[in-house]
Amino acid sequence: MSTSERSSQSEALGTAGLEGRAFHLVGVGGAGMSVVAQLLVERGATVTGSDANGGEAFDRLAAAGLGVVLGHAAANVPPEATLVVSTAIKETNPELAIARQRGQEVLHRSQALALAAQGRDFVAVAGAHGKTTTSGMLAEALTEAGQEPSFAIGGVVRALGTGAHLGAGRAFVAEADESDRSFLNYTPRIALVTNVEPDHLDNYGTPEAFEAAFVDFARRLVPGGLLVACADDPGAARLAASAVTEGLRVTTFGTAEPAFLGASHEAHTRLEITSRGAGSTAAALIRTTPDGTQEQVSLALRVPGDHVALDAAGAWTAGIELGVAGQAMADALGAFGGTGRRFEDRGEARGVRVVDDYAHHPTEIEALLTTARGVAAARDGRLLVLFQPHLFSRTAAFAPRFGTALAKADAVVVADVYPAREVQEDFPGVNGGTIVAEVPGGGARFVPDRVEAAHAIAALARPGDLLLTVGAGDVTALGEVVLADLAASPAPDGEAQGSR
Repeated sequence: MSTSERSSQSEALGTAGLEGRAFHLVGVGGAGMSVVAQLLVERGATVTGSDANGGEAFDRLAAAGLGVVLGHAAANVPPEATLVVSTAIKETNPELAIARQRGQEVLHRSQALALAAQGRDFVAVAGAHGKTTTSGMLAEALTEAGQEPSFAIGGVVRALGTGAHLGAGRAFVAEADESDRSFLNYTPRIALVTNVEPDHLDNYGTPEAFEAAFVDFARRLVPGGLLVACADDPGAARLAASAVTEGLRVTTFGTAEPAFLGASHEAHTRLEITSRGAGSTAAALIRTTPDGTQEQVSLALRVPGDHVALDAAGAWTAGIELGVAGQAMADALGAFGGTGRRFEDRGEARGVRVVDDYAHHPTEIEALLTTARGVAAARDGRLLVLFQPHLFSRTAAFAPRFGTALAKADAVVVADVYPAREVQEDFPGVNGGTIVAEVPGGGARFVPDRVEAAHAIAALARPGDLLLTVGAGDVTALGEVVLADLAASPAPDGEAQGSR
């Protein structure tokens, strides 16, 4: 899109573009920050950035001509730029330090995203899990339905080839991060909450404080805005009930009718699964208003999993609010092909299918493995899992639940914890073995080195098996290791060796 086209689009939406402004993004290669970089550029801003490690997103930005560099140094920061940081960036970072010294404006990533979204109908998708799939699904469906949405998602929507885009339409769909409370920087027209299941207790301290943040999030709705909440999740149902009592507009979705109603409870979308396949799910969506009016549509998804269908019910409900007709929205959702790192095929070698998934919370893993068992059964194979825990604090808080979830697999190898922002010294004795000790039946093994863990799980695989690499860290790179091991290993008699 040209600068003149961007300017005309911004004026049509009642907001000025960002031409003439400069931004420097610290940690620009991160999933969320790279999305903000793309959007700021599309709004006409000049964007530079730095990253300690690089990666695929960093490479994409560099290939697009952005001034991004590896490593953090004060010299990287243009004096005229607004600095954009995430919560992970410490005050000792040389780029943040020089910006503070010069008195430059410093924005949190979420504030920069809100700036890029000015003048749009902002749809913030929040929840401890499911928000990437739901926001990606909504963005793709609105695109398919001709709405030309903008979107900012922490993963690549496969059919769209990106996680960020500035469209000409009114809707702006964003994945809203609750981990650091930054979702409280948004004022959405629609707040879509997939669940309110306690997580990030290293930040919030207690489950009650975590839930209270979501209450504050609902209160951030613009006047006349709508809360769309999953009634199947106890925390989200409590949030919806609270919002109803406060007089906010509320609609819910789920597999059963909610236990509460009120003057502000506008409708409920009930999901009824009608068939399940190894790579698909069919369902009916029945929307009922308090006066008894009903609308029913059919939904045929090209991706498996009841949990994905539930996400689709939330996305469908938001699409109705945005003005898309019911069956048209369902048909558009049927085109959804998934987002990066959500049951993403990495290849097949010697008859073993390798799939990568971002799941890193016990509930996510349980849903993932429930779906994966059906896929493995359709292949007459077993389910094997390589899991890399994410954060020492999450590992310590949920080890028994991780163990129960992983027990759904036939064999499990657990690598050591991906620390992200944490340090081992603060969590003595916590490692991948903490989870292995909680897996019943002795079907799990702790292999601290992640590459050795990949070798270990590959050695267990046989034709027909489904092998998952699971976690929010760098486990995503290990699918290639597994496939290489499988391709290089001797094939059983009568089996053709190789990969595809």
